[in-house]
Amino acid sequence: MRVDTISLIRNFTIALSISMLAVMAPSHADDPKTLVFSAIPDQDESSLKQRFSKVADYLSDSLGIPVDYVPVKSYAAAVTGFRNNQLQLAWFGGLSGVRARLLTPGSEAIAQGAEDPEFHTYLIAHHSTGLEETESFPQEIEGKSFTFGSKGSTSGRLMPEYYIRQNMEKNPNDLFESVGFSGNHSRTVALVESGAYEVGAVNYKVWDKMVAEKAVDTSKVSVIWKTPGYPDYQWTIRGDVNEVWGEDFSEKVKQALLDMNDPELLASFPRASFISATNDDYQSIEDTAKEIGLID
Repeated sequence: MRVDTISLIRNFTIALSISMLAVMAPSHADDPKTLVFSAIPDQDESSLKQRFSKVADYLSDSLGIPVDYVPVKSYAAAVTGFRNNQLQLAWFGGLSGVRARLLTPGSEAIAQGAEDPEFHTYLIAHHSTGLEETESFPQEIEGKSFTFGSKGSTSGRLMPEYYIRQNMEKNPNDLFESVGFSGNHSRTVALVESGAYEVGAVNYKVWDKMVAEKAVDTSKVSVIWKTPGYPDYQWTIRGDVNEVWGEDFSEKVKQALLDMNDPELLASFPRASFISATNDDYQSIEDTAKEIGLID
């Protein structure tokens, strides 16, 4: 009964997120040529709107068509919105991008941040644990309370879980006193900083940005380990966009992203620049997700 209830709640949450996406998206019945994009909600919604509204303006100017950014409530909603053609373009994480492309034949990864081929996760710990930064995997995290980010996050769940299993030879539920899922990276930092969880896994870009902005108290929480590099975020576009916007439209979108050089826009991600990407760049993410059972 408990499993059925959890499944019902999960399905209701995803359905609600998608319905909210439809409500929040502008009506384009009279203007079918508006390109709609979104991004995985790796931070709070107000930060996402601030980050991506100007990106929509840039793409609209570059492509000569209306472009709208529409927020979504969850990683699953982003993937489902893309599959259902409510979104034609998305800034996905590694795992969410793989899932979206598997569900939407013909879709392509077209660009990634210059940093994304070698992305990292930080393990962070509350100072009450006494854990300090180490180059080797911190075996002492065993028995602590631990929070991942979103269940669908590459940097907040997939890769840290992979390295936990690889180094500790246990799954997280057997290793930790308790396991949580914060929902996004900034929330993970807040939970560990408050002591609600002793250890957490966070996107290194989000952590570094929060530290630079003095949005985290490093006297209470600090980095204890950094994963090896792995591929992560990327722009993915649906395979049928050329049928709607004309021949080579996908290539035009890709070029607009590669040409983005405004420091303010790039800081929204944050990335130094964008470089070309292909689906093959994320094969290792698909393989890892299958290995630990996150993709069938």
